[in-house]
Amino acid sequence: MLDQTFQTPAPKVIAGAKHNWELVIGLEVHAQVSSNAKLFSGASTTFGAEPNSNVAFVDAGMPGMLPVINEECVAQAVRTGLGLKANINLLSAFDRKNYFYPDLPQGYQISQLYHPIVGEGEVFVEMDDGTARTVRIERIHLEQDAGKSVHDMDPNNSFVDLNRTGVALMEIVSRPDIRGPEEAAAYVTKLRQIMQYLGTCDGNMQNGSLRADVNVSVCRPGEYEKYQATQDFTHLGTRCEIKNMNSMRFMQAAIDFEARRQIAILEDGGIVNQETRLYDADKNETRSMRSKEEAHDYRYFPCPDLLPLEIEQDWVDELATKLPELPDAKKSRFMSSFNLSNYDAGVLTADTQNATYFEQVANGRDGKAAANWVINELFGRMKKEGVTVSYCPVSPDQLGSIIDLIANGEISGKIAKELFEIVYTEGGNPADIVSSRGMTQVTDTSAIEATVTQIIADNPIQVEKAKQNPKLAGWFVGQVIKATGGKANPQLVNQIVASKLSL
Repeated sequence: MLDQTFQTPAPKVIAGAKHNWELVIGLEVHAQVSSNAKLFSGASTTFGAEPNSNVAFVDAGMPGMLPVINEECVAQAVRTGLGLKANINLLSAFDRKNYFYPDLPQGYQISQLYHPIVGEGEVFVEMDDGTARTVRIERIHLEQDAGKSVHDMDPNNSFVDLNRTGVALMEIVSRPDIRGPEEAAAYVTKLRQIMQYLGTCDGNMQNGSLRADVNVSVCRPGEYEKYQATQDFTHLGTRCEIKNMNSMRFMQAAIDFEARRQIAILEDGGIVNQETRLYDADKNETRSMRSKEEAHDYRYFPCPDLLPLEIEQDWVDELATKLPELPDAKKSRFMSSFNLSNYDAGVLTADTQNATYFEQVANGRDGKAAANWVINELFGRMKKEGVTVSYCPVSPDQLGSIIDLIANGEISGKIAKELFEIVYTEGGNPADIVSSRGMTQVTDTSAIEATVTQIIADNPIQVEKAKQNPKLAGWFVGQVIKATGGKANPQLVNQIVASKLSL
């Protein structure tokens, strides 16, 4: 397992204020369940379909249509709970949340309030500076999504697309354990990573598969510790909720702005009103949307159309045995099996497809060499091209073959980079390309000696400088490599140059 004895991040202190203030953040992450059908109907969940084409009678709120629970959606929620080391509730129930959604024809949302399917869990979050925090999960509940209102297609009318209506969501509610904007982004990133490994949510924020409501409050130093001791939320200050954040960058900017806004109000002697706010990315500010509702404002009551949901422990245990290796475990294994640094292992396991690609390249080879090529050459080129591993033209076998050619002394590192470029743009078997294009490394000592002797003879002034300062011998090495078209074995060249110059 990973060494989780990291330093805990210091609370975020807002600069420029009259007094010291600390940030307290809790998140409600809405993750679309990966399933072919919706939570209570058999309608498709395919993204990008024609408006109102993925709508069943239940989704449209037709009279007499009753919801039927989708077992796969339940299984996905359980898998997510298991991946977050959470308690799985064998008995849960659905409630009606009565609220006006212009794009939810039923007039209410079927959700879970009193008896969620997943209880308390945790997420281990690492920061770039080596600090880390365990963020507690309060609950995960299943609910149906609303549709989408479109306001920019006509100057006088709004349109409604019900394709998303009824799509299954997991609402993952954290405790107020997050203490800064960077931590909030790192938490959502880690949560998304875990779900992508599990296959329970694709995590595509651009398509709306992952959204977050961010609760922000500020308190004076020492108040958070009082909350931890008493669980009295009044110590944390009045919170405001920022709705529907679907960008890590905007989330951090919104939190920073909102914290400064609240501090300014408090330091002027005002009172922060509990409310729901929206973030305007163009103006980099949050603005009031509505007063914050409490649970009783939604008039929750048990859904009369759905019986309580009972699941068997044996079924949960079976799902647990089929879980894939999760990010922290994979990272730990990469560090031990391939002798990788914490950073390199983190980069390689950030995405499940990248991790699989690397492991195929590293199989039976030097792990560090494989990591260097995957991270620096492959990922660097893919970033430049704007592609992912799924669309990468270099297969793990091809990249592994290039690494083998280096290890066998058939090509140098410089030639390997040229070879990688050829394989990336043209394809082909690396060994065949080396053979057909005469790229094999020169290891003939006599040939290299002849080149070194000639270059030394042609540059007497440089010889004297190198004898006075041995570090300048590198100039001769570079000249030999250049004269041989990069084919001379660098190690042999260094040895021969040092010998000829009597260094």
